[in-house]
Amino acid sequence: MVKANETSGSHHRRLTFADFLNSDPDAGREEHNHGGHPSSSNNNNKDVNSYQQRQSNASTTSGDSSPNQVLSPWNQTYSPYHTDTTTTPTMSPSPWNQTYSPYYKSPWIYQTQNINDVSGNELIGTIVRQEGHVYSLAASGNLLFTGSDSKNIRVWKDLKDFTGFKSTSGLVKTIVITGDNRIFTGHQDGKIRVWRGSKKGYTRIGSLPTLKEFLTKSVNPKNYVEVRRRRNVLKIRHYDAVSCLSLNEKLGLLYSGSWDKTLKVWSLSDSKCLESIQAHDDAINTVAAGFDGLLFTGSADGALKVWKRELQGKGTKHFLVNVLMKQENAVTALAVNLTASIVYCGSSDGSVNFWEGRKYLSHGGTLRGHRTAVLCLAAAGSLVLSGGADNNICVWRRNGEGTHSYLSVLMDHVGPVKCLTAVEETEEEGDGRWIVYSGSLDKSVKVWRVKETASPVIG
Repeated sequence: MVKANETSGSHHRRLTFADFLNSDPDAGREEHNHGGHPSSSNNNNKDVNSYQQRQSNASTTSGDSSPNQVLSPWNQTYSPYHTDTTTTPTMSPSPWNQTYSPYYKSPWIYQTQNINDVSGNELIGTIVRQEGHVYSLAASGNLLFTGSDSKNIRVWKDLKDFTGFKSTSGLVKTIVITGDNRIFTGHQDGKIRVWRGSKKGYTRIGSLPTLKEFLTKSVNPKNYVEVRRRRNVLKIRHYDAVSCLSLNEKLGLLYSGSWDKTLKVWSLSDSKCLESIQAHDDAINTVAAGFDGLLFTGSADGALKVWKRELQGKGTKHFLVNVLMKQENAVTALAVNLTASIVYCGSSDGSVNFWEGRKYLSHGGTLRGHRTAVLCLAAAGSLVLSGGADNNICVWRRNGEGTHSYLSVLMDHVGPVKCLTAVEETEEEGDGRWIVYSGSLDKSVKVWRVKETASPVIG
């Protein structure tokens, strides 16, 4: 396979003095360490917790590595193209030694593949990236948006490199797209950036909170909260990584969850922060807007909470209405089937629990297909897909009586599957076919075709 942007120790481009002044070596080191927060030694991925038991995910510990560090998939290199350079003077392959401007050729390579499993689900392609892990995905029609630790958001059209846009700092942890073609991205540096697409490409149109609101609120001491000893921050702004975003366009709301343990509610019309809620006792890993105006949040504290927007005085406010689960293992992923009124919850022990019902949510059962942590979930028609730290994607189908059939296991990644998204295929009439994209810490995006009509091959 031809590799793009290949470099060697004798062919590195020297930084000009101007480039050196504009570079951010500290951020570069953070990005090269897979997005770890500079004040945390175990927060590269707060939703895994060594896959065995929940540990605190708040960013309070030192950044020094321990000689007794637990070996986990997050400490390993999963790229099949990785070579050991510890004995050579070759420069470290960091984003600062590469060219990632959207105006240059993309460092991604598309490979056409066609691998079927027994059920008829198939791998139809792979997008391989030369450097950096894939942390986030979003799809809209024939467009695919991919976020990684290079700070770039690449845009693919019909699986061909279309364009890209770049943030100034913070790896891209989450992406959502609105119906009016706005893209919201959540970053490791605690910022939410807003972009808009046009015929000329994608441009940044702002961030959350807006500069105007930030300056207005910052003059009033009542708008600050104490987060650590002798440290106060503006409560409308996240001070730790933005780990998840979710949209409720019917209500005109954007929800953001963060490792700072807060849930924030934003207005899509004027970009104002409507609420800041101290929602959990540990880092929030996942948030999902649900049916009947419900909102679900999952955290490293092991809790799955349900919130509802209700009238209060002249306005509205989100209230906690239920705690569906409280366990030792971290809640790592959520997905909602809006049609069937089901919420799926993935945990660091490898299980997927689900609840169903409109008026009263009742526990429907547990799906077990992963040996280690579930890192992401996606609902697609009657299907639910789970990506895990065991490198696999499990495909389930909900049957009419509320049970689930285990259809297949998609196995082609060589690193943990970090994100999933699905788009329905419109060419096949009534066949229930979906195009599924999976992003992994093996630095690739896999493209699959899955069918709701596939016959169960397991269980």
